[in-house]
Amino acid sequence: MPELKSLASCFPVADIAQTLRWYEEHLGFTGYGYPPDELYTFGIMIRDDIEIMLQRIGDYQKPDLYDLRDGGGVWDAYIRMQGIKEFYETVRDQVEIMRPLEKAFYGAWQFEVRDLNGYVIVFSEPG
Repeated sequence: MPELKSLASCFPVADIAQTLRWYEEHLGFTGYGYPPDELYTFGIMIRDDIEIMLQRIGDYQKPDLYDLRDGGGVWDAYIRMQGIKEFYETVRDQVEIMRPLEKAFYGAWQFEVRDLNGYVIVFSEPG
């Protein structure tokens, strides 16, 4: 039986080099851009088993959808992890926190950040 193994989010952005730097400096990802110059058309960011891909669209601005969903914000990526409390303490003064670390009704500890392009990333650890 075929088995699906992983998923990588893919975000359109206007400036891949700037996005790679932001994720490296603030969230600890390692980034790679292609072709190997500063006007990348594609990028990939990796940390542990998480991958986020980037595609350049000149002058792209992500629409702000956060407040459009009844009952909570609109998310772009949901990352399950271990060590969330330590990670939160490391990043909370470096990034825009949309929702602080809290225990969700389904038992997971989680928090939300907005990146420099407006994407909302949720970091979660099972409770």
